[in-house]
Formats: sequence, C-alpha cells, structure tokens
Amino acid sequence: MFLTRRTPQLPTPQEALRGRPVPEFSVPSRHTVLGNALTGPYPQGLEVADFALGCFWGAERTFWQTEGVWTTLVGYQGGYTENPTYEETCSGLTGHTEAVRVVFDPTVVSYAELLKLFWESHNPTQGFRQGNDVGTQYRSALYTHSPEQAEAAAASREAFQKVLTGAGLGEITTEILPAEGRTFWPAEAYHQQYLDKNPDGYCGIGGTGATLESPSETNWGRACPTGIAPAPEAAEK
Repeated sequence: MFLTRRTPQLPTPQEALRGRPVPEFSVPSRHTVLGNALTGPYPQGLEVADFALGCFWGAERTFWQTEGVWTTLVGYQGGYTENPTYEETCSGLTGHTEAVRVVFDPTVVSYAELLKLFWESHNPTQGFRQGNDVGTQYRSALYTHSPEQAEAAAASREAFQKVLTGAGLGEITTEILPAEGRTFWPAEAYHQQYLDKNPDGYCGIGGTGATLESPSETNWGRACPTGIAPAPEAAEK
C-alpha cells in the first residue's frame, strides 16, 4: 500500500521520498513495435524530446505511430526521487510526472511538428489532472534538451494559448523546463509499449478539439530548426 493525497500537491525536496541508488527493475532492450533500442545508445543524427501529457500509455502510442519517430519509452521525470517506482510516483510524493521520451529523426519529423501533436493530444489547461486521471503525475510538461527546443516550446505554447482563448477555453498550465537536472527515470517493463501488449487497455489521451496551425506555415514553427539536439550516447541513470 502506498500513500495518497486527497488534494494533489507537489512535494518539496525535503518531503519527497528518498528513492534508491539503483532501480528495482530492469528495462527491456527493444521497442516492441519499432524494434529499436529503448535506452540507447542512439544512432548519430537523431534527437531526443521529452513530453508529459497525462497517462503515458496512450501518450506513448501517439508518438510511436508518428513517422520519423525512431523509438519511444515511458518514465518518470520532473521530480526528486531517485529510481522511483510506479506506486511511489502515484503517491504524489516523488514530484514526478508520467513522461514519454521520444527519439526522432529531424529530417523526417521536426520538433515543432511533435509539439503540435503534443498540444492537440491532451488538455493542457487542467493542472494536476488529465480528464478523470487526477494527481501530480498527470500534469502537462515539456522538458527541453536545447535552447532551441525551449524557444520553440515557449512559442508553441503562446500560439496554442491564442487558439484556446479563442475557443473559450482556459489558461495553459504546462510547465516548460530544461531536461538537464531533471533525470528521466525509465518506468517498469510492463509500462513500456503497454497498449501494444494490451490493445484494449486503458487510454486516457484526449484533446480539446482545438488545433494548431502547421508549424511550417507559422513563426512559432520556425523557432525550431532541425539538427539542434543531438541524442545522448547512453541513457541517463
């Protein structure tokens, strides 16, 4: 049994669970759909992007179905606890959100195009929830791997806010922070490509119905050229 909070609230570093120096579980070596390595090393020329948009089961499938995505893996990011477990993350006492790491070929799909998919695939105005899923682990977030990614993420947030405001919807609560210093901790094996293994499994992903213009036709899309965020040679620990 793990601790829960009635009202979602991020812990302070002092309140967060301590975690452990090594993970309690192993991560599969290969993506069950794409067949490529989950945790690297990744081929030269690929880039990495981290997205949090609610339950990572459906979010991961959304990205692996996108042309130009080389691999995806789900994990926990943005908190304090080292090597957290799913149960600990769901307690609200790690500070992490459920995230998807996307490794992609920028000559096929740009970071700006992935941002468009991100915004349109969830409701970024809900704070610590996504639909019926309530908790700090469901908050919307972008963890960027370069100044160019940060610029594009901020520009896309501003552009999508205009769309949402025009539709009578609320303020975006998505956090945009550097991935550096916010370790991506891979989740347990059964979470990886969960909806490939369980096609009828739960998927909480659902957008607002609002759409963002094509990045190739807008100023925000030009904020993120290709070739800016080289993939790491090995997974973070």
